[in-house]
Amino acid sequence: MIREIGVQGELILHKARYYTKEGESVRCLLCPRRCLIAEGKDGTCGVRHVSGGELYSTNYGCVAAVNHDPIEKKPLYHFYPGSSILSIGTFGCNLLCSFCQNWSLSRGKPDRAAEKIEPEAVLKMLEKKGGPGQVPGVAFTYNEPLIWYEFVYDTARLLHEHGYKNVLVTNGYINPEPFEELLPFIDAMNIDVKAFNDSFYREYCHGEREAVVGAVEMAVKQCHVEVTCLLIPGLNDSIEEQEKLAGWLGGLNPDLVLHYSRYFPQYKLDLPPTTPEVMEQVKDVAGKHLHYVFLGNIDLPGASDTLCPHCGNLLIARSIYRVRLVGLAGFNCNNCRNRINIVMP
Repeated sequence: MIREIGVQGELILHKARYYTKEGESVRCLLCPRRCLIAEGKDGTCGVRHVSGGELYSTNYGCVAAVNHDPIEKKPLYHFYPGSSILSIGTFGCNLLCSFCQNWSLSRGKPDRAAEKIEPEAVLKMLEKKGGPGQVPGVAFTYNEPLIWYEFVYDTARLLHEHGYKNVLVTNGYINPEPFEELLPFIDAMNIDVKAFNDSFYREYCHGEREAVVGAVEMAVKQCHVEVTCLLIPGLNDSIEEQEKLAGWLGGLNPDLVLHYSRYFPQYKLDLPPTTPEVMEQVKDVAGKHLHYVFLGNIDLPGASDTLCPHCGNLLIARSIYRVRLVGLAGFNCNNCRNRINIVMP
């Protein structure tokens, strides 16, 4: 594998993909922003940089956060439940959410002090924990992994060759062509649908909802997908809007998993936290369209448990990140034998 890498000041430059030259500038084609970037400048994501008339990634192999997390923390509830997954992230994001929960990474810059690794080093981290039977694989998370595209692509492809699984925790803000090329190496995703109205995306994320809708619709045809929506009081938590979101997802597949997460003031947004009453109301409405709806970032009895949609049998009990598989027989409910949409080892 040939990698064009250079050094400019404190930046390690790795040749990027998906761009065209327009005069003395470069047009990045990775995400729907299609940033036109002048010489010596960065795109909106902060990590795609023009040097010598070419586009480079400045965060290739730059690991800003690494940990072994419960897979439920991603959150993924129906993919290898109860397992631990190697989680890695870098800097940068292509959305500008005023309520960002990981703003120190998403708005941060690649740091010389951050660990620099190659894809082979990620493979070695997994092998130290055992083979694919002991640890499922890696989750690209914490910041937005899709603007880490070159490193994620190279690493995911390598890990797949060795039998490990790849997970993306993403905002889904990517153009169809690069997404289609990456998808064969991705086994599961949690896609953050910020809201189901265009004005919210424009005002609070500085992006476009349509691109995320398209990414979800592509992903559900290729891999296991779960969706998260952070409920923000007065902005995206209306019953009408959330019924539209759940209705759209249910139209794709009523077995899709939807996570509602409770909002707390963060970054530039200082609204009061979402009330438990609203969380429960929204869950009830979404449950008319989807079999599996969960409430996160809130301590409500049973809000994170998986029940059989056919007979109501308790299948998976969850308390924070403690998981008990109590009602499953393989992929089926052990009471009524109903097939459950779940990926098991």
